[in-house]
Amino acid sequence: MTRDPSTPTDPTRFDCDADSSATIPPRHEVVTTRDGARSIRDTHLREVMHPVVGARVESEQLYAGQSRLRERLRKDDWHSNDIALHPNHLNTNHLHPNHLDGEQLVLFDVGLGAGSNALAARRISESLLEDSHARRLTIVSYENDLGALKLALETEHAESFGLDGEPGDAARALLAHGRHETARTRWILREGDLLEQLMREELRAEIIFWDPFSPRANPALWNAAAFTLLRSRCAPRCTLFTYAAATSVRAAMLLGGFAVGIGAGTGTTQETTAAACDARDLTKPLDARWLQRLARSSAPFPADAPEDALARIQSAPQFRHGPNEG
Repeated sequence: MTRDPSTPTDPTRFDCDADSSATIPPRHEVVTTRDGARSIRDTHLREVMHPVVGARVESEQLYAGQSRLRERLRKDDWHSNDIALHPNHLNTNHLHPNHLDGEQLVLFDVGLGAGSNALAARRISESLLEDSHARRLTIVSYENDLGALKLALETEHAESFGLDGEPGDAARALLAHGRHETARTRWILREGDLLEQLMREELRAEIIFWDPFSPRANPALWNAAAFTLLRSRCAPRCTLFTYAAATSVRAAMLLGGFAVGIGAGTGTTQETTAAACDARDLTKPLDARWLQRLARSSAPFPADAPEDALARIQSAPQFRHGPNEG
């Protein structure tokens, strides 16, 4: 549920038309983006989820597409043997016992919002029903406010957010029971404070969709401590994708132990950010040219960066080994 970090704080400057005419708006409202897509705005934080191109396009391009989820579920040219190093069935009594076989791909959906990113991943998984060799998908969605999903599920909005029919039934089951399961896909809800949930998390992610509110609105989820914790919950060849491309965000990821690179652009955003536990899994890893820009930046580091942050980042393996993109 991407929030544009450059989103203005003045609500009159949004290029969206709100559907709500209430004098005191609710926490969430449906809006129309500049491109005519439907999205949801948080009226308290004054940020729009998936601005410009809308939820479905951005979730498919920025997250599901970049992550190569389909190929990884089908084990096409991917490191599927790594799952043996980090089995994702660690004493999880809430999971179906018939599927505790290790042949699953775990995806952390951070910032459930209206469910767009999770639904994009789920569509891919469900499309592989006839592929008997494809791994099952476990989506773990983290969210501390379920209002956006509840709004998107309302009858007049459901179709616009891909929540009509069976996907809507799955989302309603998720809200009611904290989980939903099919032959192909297990969807689990972790409700509450994200960092507290991650500290308790037993599963290990192979893919992360990092989509909380922007660093301006939620700085605690974009600092070095947050990414250090997240890194400890990753499988060996985990990859992460996010809309944020600020220098301080990338520095926080590097300080947290990730290799960091440039992600594909979406909408009016020229580039996003990709990160990985192994730099070999990055298409465009940051290089020495980025380090030079880091040294010149007026706001290069997150607030919790150590005094020797620059030296730590310069010594990261991806820079020592000379990646070929910047």
